[in-house]
Amino acid sequence: MARFVPRCHPSPVRLNAYMARAGIASRRKADELIKAGRVSVNGAVGQLNTFVEGKDRVAVDGREIAPQALAYVLLHKPAGVVTTARDPHGRPTVVGLVEHTSRVVPVGRLDADTTGAILLTNDGELAHRLAHPKYEVEKVYEAEVEGEPSDDALRRLAGGVELEDGPTAPARARRLGRSKVELVIHEGRNRQVKRMCDAVGHPVRRLHRTRYAGLTVEGLQPGDWRELTSEEVATLVAATRTR
Repeated sequence: MARFVPRCHPSPVRLNAYMARAGIASRRKADELIKAGRVSVNGAVGQLNTFVEGKDRVAVDGREIAPQALAYVLLHKPAGVVTTARDPHGRPTVVGLVEHTSRVVPVGRLDADTTGAILLTNDGELAHRLAHPKYEVEKVYEAEVEGEPSDDALRRLAGGVELEDGPTAPARARRLGRSKVELVIHEGRNRQVKRMCDAVGHPVRRLHRTRYAGLTVEGLQPGDWRELTSEEVATLVAATRTR
C-alpha cells in the first residue's frame, strides 16, 4: 500500500476554509458560526475576512480545533458496496472498506453493482471542484451490454443521446468486444452510462469504471485501495484550476 502523503498549506487560509478542513462544518455553515460570534482566533472573535495559519489557535464555542491532514485515497470498489459513509440497510460501504485514519468521504457516486475507480478524500474544496460540471473531469467506463451495438449505436452514444433530464454532452465510444463498449464521459449525472446505453437499445449488464480523473485501478484488486502520490494530487489540483 502506498505511503501517506499529506498536502500541507503553510500559507494563511480564510477562517471558514480552516474550519472546513478541521471537519467542523462546510464553508457555508462555518460562515454562519462566524457571523454568530461563536468562533475565536487567538482569543478574539473571528470575522468572515479573518485569515489563519498553523500557529494560530482557533476555537468554536470555546473548544479548540485543528485541521486534519489532507488525505486522498483511490479505491477499487467491488460490486455490492454502496458509495456512502453509512447505509441504513446494513450494506457494506466504501468508507467502511477504506478504514482510513482520516475521515474521508467519496467524491461522486457509483451504483452498488458498479465496480471500479472511486476517489475518497477529506479535501472538501477539491472534492467540490472535481464534482462540478465546469471542470469536465474525465470518467472512463467499460460496459458489458445486451446485444451487439452497431456502428450507429456507437455514433449516437458519442454524439449525445436524449435523456429525461436533457441531452448528454458529446462522449467517446468504442467497441471493445461483441457486447462490450468503452465510454468516456465528462458529466456526472445519476446512472448516466446505464441510461445512455438504455437509450440506444443496449441495457448494461455489467459496468466497471477503469479511470477517474486520470487515476486508474490497475494493480488494485476489488476492495483494495491506495493513497494518491503527491504528484497525482498536484495533477488533480491543477486540472481543477484551469477554468
